[in-house]
Amino acid sequence: MPYCEVGVHQSSPSAAASSAVVPVDSPINNEIKLFYQTYGRGTTKVLLIIGLAATHEAWGPQIDAFTGTTIPNDDVSSGDDNECGEGIEVCAFDNRGVGRSSVPVQKSEYSTTIMAKDAIALLDHLGWKKAHVFGHSMGAMIACKVAALVPDRVLSLALLNATGGGFQCFPKLDRRTFSVAFRFLKAKTPEQRAAVDLDTHYSQEYLDEYVGTEKRRAILYQQYVKCISSSGMQSSSGFDGQMHACWTHSVTQPDIDAMKSGGFLVSVIHGRHDIIAQIDHAKRLAERLHPIARMVDLHGGHLVSHERPEEVNQALFDLIKAAGENKSPHDWTNLSTNQSWLKENRMLFLRTIQGGSRVSFKFSLIEKLYLCLLYLFGILVLAFENGRKLLRSLKPVRVGCSPSYVNVDSS
Repeated sequence: MPYCEVGVHQSSPSAAASSAVVPVDSPINNEIKLFYQTYGRGTTKVLLIIGLAATHEAWGPQIDAFTGTTIPNDDVSSGDDNECGEGIEVCAFDNRGVGRSSVPVQKSEYSTTIMAKDAIALLDHLGWKKAHVFGHSMGAMIACKVAALVPDRVLSLALLNATGGGFQCFPKLDRRTFSVAFRFLKAKTPEQRAAVDLDTHYSQEYLDEYVGTEKRRAILYQQYVKCISSSGMQSSSGFDGQMHACWTHSVTQPDIDAMKSGGFLVSVIHGRHDIIAQIDHAKRLAERLHPIARMVDLHGGHLVSHERPEEVNQALFDLIKAAGENKSPHDWTNLSTNQSWLKENRMLFLRTIQGGSRVSFKFSLIEKLYLCLLYLFGILVLAFENGRKLLRSLKPVRVGCSPSYVNVDSS
């Protein structure tokens, strides 16, 4: 099975030369192994970085579009090698903490910078000097750090359903989100997890569409249960670690400056009905990356790469083509200068924070109030769940046989 030992191929002079970030050759756990697969053959290289709690298989629609197959190269005869051709070779992998990759126990072993170093180690392991780097959700956060660490090795950058991390990871506050959060805390079986994942990943409109005589929700539910049952639920240490990486992630101004200096183009792709990563945060990130960024706003949810695969794939092909043609940033971006007022205020806030000088009081107050409200929401959900458990434990035990009192809980 293809594995990459993290730390063996960590050295990168280009990263060490960057003043924006920690050098890539800094010490990390040499015992961590990443499971990866490559698909297709060709001189164009694409690295796919998946998000929280997902494995590399979640890139299926994009792998198929790029290479025409979802069969890994390990399972294909080497006689089909087309390394010198114009095709695309894709690498997708399981991040640390999930799938067949190693699962560190300590939260301190998870951060988007550490996981970016994992991805760079994989590039070294594959012998790829440069690649198009595409990330989804948490994977987009990691992709940002890869681009900041080694901007000279990035041909283009695609950020799908991305946020700036930290408080931006909090979901939208509405009735649907309350329901999803509560059900997520209760999910202990593949069936329960599949049901809540559907509402997290897709828009309600998409789930309610009919495919033949069945709703798409019913079809996807069966697929999710089968997938989760076969791969197993993510371990608590892996999930907690990856969540820690999301909460502690931030795209600093030095990160932005490093990415802008790389000479590559960026595509920020987002589903406007995403309840996990809100589109406003993605738009702000795109504005911070102006003029190298293009904003692609699609009708879909958090897993827009599955809900709108044709449109997402076309946006990615457009990015690869534009990079190959050396298109100028001003010809690439679709962000107007009229949107710069928010960008300028946001940049003022970030620069005053990082420089230690006077902070914009308005921005600071709004973000702190929002953060307090979101923390309160989380505490209320946890308190409600613990209260229910306490009431159950105090409920009198029913004695005697009764045909109506049968435990039918499949869990």
